[in-house]
Amino acid sequence: MPATPTARGQAVQLLGQVLGQGRLLSEAMSGGAWDSLAPAERAAAQRLAQEVLRNLERCDRVLKPHLRKAPPLFVKNVLRLGAWELCTGGAAHGVVNEAVQLVGADRKAHSMKGMVNAVLRKLAAEGPAQWTKLRVPRLPRWLRDPLASAWGGKPVAAMEAAHLAGAPLDLTAKGDPAALAERLGGELLPTGSVRLLDAGQVSALPGYDEGAWWVQDAAAALPARLLGDVAGLEVLDMCAAPGGKTMQLAAAGAKVTALDLSETRMARVTENLARTGLSAATVTGDAMEHEGSYDAILLDAPCSATGTIRRHPDLPHARHGEGITELIGLQEAMFDHALRLLRPGGRLVFCTCSLIPDEGECHVEEALARHPGLEVLPADAPGIEDRWRSAEGGLRLRPDFWAERGGMDGFYMAHLRKAG
Repeated sequence: MPATPTARGQAVQLLGQVLGQGRLLSEAMSGGAWDSLAPAERAAAQRLAQEVLRNLERCDRVLKPHLRKAPPLFVKNVLRLGAWELCTGGAAHGVVNEAVQLVGADRKAHSMKGMVNAVLRKLAAEGPAQWTKLRVPRLPRWLRDPLASAWGGKPVAAMEAAHLAGAPLDLTAKGDPAALAERLGGELLPTGSVRLLDAGQVSALPGYDEGAWWVQDAAAALPARLLGDVAGLEVLDMCAAPGGKTMQLAAAGAKVTALDLSETRMARVTENLARTGLSAATVTGDAMEHEGSYDAILLDAPCSATGTIRRHPDLPHARHGEGITELIGLQEAMFDHALRLLRPGGRLVFCTCSLIPDEGECHVEEALARHPGLEVLPADAPGIEDRWRSAEGGLRLRPDFWAERGGMDGFYMAHLRKAG
């Protein structure tokens, strides 16, 4: 590694942690050389790593004809980064030179710097034309197969195209969303979120310091809206961090209790509430041990997060489907505990940012059988489209919906009422 950390060098380190150690980017972006990078360099390193992960299949396909055998992971990741840059308009001189420097500075890999130089120079000449002919990268089989079984091959291909395109920035306004859209030059979406296609640095946007809005995908903003008028109601946000739904409920006049297990994540909720000037009772603790009595509960349950791949392209590569069965069991237990915390006639919005029906639709179908008197209420909020409605009465959102607008996160949500 060069003596001074660079964005490319750190991007390669991030790729190694995701692809070699199964760590998520959010876990890998801290400590060591990462902390010594300037903010702009960190942003560049993150973007480079994310784009390689989005295009991993393409990177490997353009590299394969030039490699007689698979190099070590570190060298392969240097080549992958170089391939993405060279095939998408990167300046060959800078890309190739730094790739060679990175490999040359590594004690175990320095003998391969000649090979790296030769392969990337060939790609600089031939790669861009090859790149444009390659298919949209596919999800790994552990995820693609169950999604194709649930939704069909064509919808999954459309989701993969949405994943490749990435995600714009969506904001939830503390006040009037139309006024915020006009102020920021964004698009007011039918559901009330404001979308920015080229936002730049989030904290530099007008209204950030004054707390006029917060970042929240349009799909993630819908569950709180299903609760409708919550003014004066005692509402539990059961898995609250990072606080978007808590702030929505507080802004709507609810008496909110925000609960989350993680101290670090709850600190973010507290920071976000302070920035926006909103108030909620914050509790750090295990949701399964929480006691109380509430008019309404919003349960955004821990899940596989497979609906968020547009903005988290590391997820399908860092995870391989392990732990989903345990998550499904936890979701069911949390669902039932939330019902115990509800007052008679109280309402529950259950949601997960998953594309897997076992983490969404199936829970509601099974809960209706377990709990006599539990009913699904109409999923009503501005901007909801009929094609989002699922058979049991919830909403199924997918990344390929609103493709012409930039898509949305995959989400499932249902609005239910406890027997009175």
